[in-house]
Amino acid sequence: MTIKAVVFDFGGVYTGSPFTGVHGWHVERGLDPAVGLRAVFGPYDQDTDHPWHRLERGEVAIAAAAEQIKAVAAEEGLDIDLFDLLSSMGGGGGVRQDVIDLTLGLRARGYRTALITNNVAEFADGWRAMIPVDDLFELVVDSSQVGMRKPDPRIFRMALDQLGVAPDEAVFLDDARGNVDAARALGMHAVLVDDDHLPALDELQRLLDAEGAPPA
Repeated sequence: MTIKAVVFDFGGVYTGSPFTGVHGWHVERGLDPAVGLRAVFGPYDQDTDHPWHRLERGEVAIAAAAEQIKAVAAEEGLDIDLFDLLSSMGGGGGVRQDVIDLTLGLRARGYRTALITNNVAEFADGWRAMIPVDDLFELVVDSSQVGMRKPDPRIFRMALDQLGVAPDEAVFLDDARGNVDAARALGMHAVLVDDDHLPALDELQRLLDAEGAPPA
């Protein structure tokens, strides 16, 4: 089956991983990063009622989520100010221009392109200002707007339905292994993006070469 669409995550793909910054925030303060990440973000390879998950689904405002996360962290013996921690995420080390150029090239070659991002409503203006969203994607699925978040298979199906492609006609790139596994379980091709993102771009190109060019 020819690949017709390439679907991207935002943070960790178009930027360095925001979780790398969060890990460093804990280390600088002498905190256990594994415990802190679990307290702040919950089991990220699942979709639960953890405050961060509810925040990404647009069910609570960030101020309320910050209070709830502070309480969850306190149960682990940690004093975590979500807003201070989020400042460490920043742009994940800046925008990756090579990924932007790749996406523009894919559109020019006839591939459908889309973004599925687990994000926070209050962050929308900020992350959208970092990349030329309208030039890159014909479809943007923001978890905080649609009330679903990866790895829920429904958010992938929504994107595929709106693109008009079957799962095996799409390839998905994400820096979270749970999201990549969820896409594969649905029948999509999927590529895990690490801090060194270049091997993932090479893997994507190999997939596209193997499947052939999209129909004109």
